[in-house]
Amino acid sequence: MVNIPDAVCIYIPLMKDLGMSWSEIKSTSRKELEGILSAFSEYNKIHSFDGYTDKDVNEMAKNNPEIRSKYGTYKEANRKLEERLGRRRKVKGFKELLGK
Repeated sequence: MVNIPDAVCIYIPLMKDLGMSWSEIKSTSRKELEGILSAFSEYNKIHSFDGYTDKDVNEMAKNNPEIRSKYGTYKEANRKLEERLGRRRKVKGFKELLGK
């Protein structure tokens, strides 16, 4: 495994994407910084395809097939969020619906 410097994985995204200053980064613990980046990554995943329909994604996937897997990740993340928020109940399996 390649050892990537902290500047690439932590400091640059915090400064560029979240607008944190160097003094804010220095005064925050590493664990908190990793938590902020993790939350930011999850936020990006959940909102990456907002505004697109299944039809739009199918059209884009004709030219770039990897979009379909990214869209699947987006749908899965949103489904998990909806379940955690209690907006959607877990779908029962066929055997559970029959009462077996």
